[in-house]
Amino acid sequence: MLFESIKIGNLNISNRFVRSATHEWLAEEDGNPTSKIGDIYEELAKNEVGLIVTGYSYISYEGKSAEKQQGIHSDYLINGYIPITKRIKNHYDSKLIIQLVHGGRQSLVTSSNPIPKAPSSVRDTSTNIKPQEMTEKDIYNTIDDFATAAKRAKKAGFDGVQLHCAHGFLLSSFLSAYTNRRNDQWGGFIKNRVRIIDLIVKKIRNLVGNDFPILVKLNATDGFDIEKIPESLDLPECVEIAKCLEDLGIAAIEISGGIFEAGDVMSQPNIDLKDKEAYFKKYSLAIKREVNIPIILVGGIRSIDIMQQVINNKYADMISMSRPFIVEPDLVKSLKNGITKKTICTSCNLCFDRTGIKCNYEF
Repeated sequence: MLFESIKIGNLNISNRFVRSATHEWLAEEDGNPTSKIGDIYEELAKNEVGLIVTGYSYISYEGKSAEKQQGIHSDYLINGYIPITKRIKNHYDSKLIIQLVHGGRQSLVTSSNPIPKAPSSVRDTSTNIKPQEMTEKDIYNTIDDFATAAKRAKKAGFDGVQLHCAHGFLLSSFLSAYTNRRNDQWGGFIKNRVRIIDLIVKKIRNLVGNDFPILVKLNATDGFDIEKIPESLDLPECVEIAKCLEDLGIAAIEISGGIFEAGDVMSQPNIDLKDKEAYFKKYSLAIKREVNIPIILVGGIRSIDIMQQVINNKYADMISMSRPFIVEPDLVKSLKNGITKKTICTSCNLCFDRTGIKCNYEF
């Protein structure tokens, strides 16, 4: 199953492997992608990673959340991506998706953006930043920004887009009642919290048509102890959200979890036992039972037998990894050819390097 093809929307993906979106710290300060970013994607494509998701790309100036982060917030950036998408399309079978994001309450604080905007003015305990609650105008402007970013992505040659609805960024913050405490049409019931994504998808469809796949990276949990913070996102709400996304025509959902305030939830370290692998699988299993679109699972997957169990036991349809591909871009080929049964990645997290993403572990 791992090496069988699968359809995502109108895309035929050659196998069940996904490179999960990973901030590379390799863009220019204005968001332009560098050739080094293209080198990373081309190496993954050369080594038969079926679906490659770019590092998160901000859709507006105020939504930038990291230094040297890729952007897709202006038309002038399109020409920076075209050579990268051509390198993949002209030579390889891999599909290339760009991840779209607004940082929300986790956006960079700058002179031009002194107070980040979010669904509600809930202080981020990891940074002590208290964001400004978005107005209706702010929300509709953000919807437009996501849609026009998707239009640029299509012009640049990408095969689709992934909306980043995880890890405490803006869309994730709308979905969680912990960060969304509004009592208007954007808050409260799940349908209201999903509304911004609903309108983004509709606007994208108006601009690019129905044949351009829209994927979602979904926070299935905020990562808190639900007994201590009962309003935080977790089961069963994440299942209801996933069903809403399917109804919107989302082509596939990647299941992840955690916000920075909750600690080491999203990129858990020291995955040295098989029992520690696939740490979001209970969420993907619950969601997959209720929807009919492909489910992608990320989170500490390291061994081929765990990968096979995830697929065969219907926890998910695809295996998504980030850190293993940083140290072993040829991992898919090695697994396919029986050269290895497990990545050498130690989950030390030293690869998250502000000088440019790379494995810094001393083997």
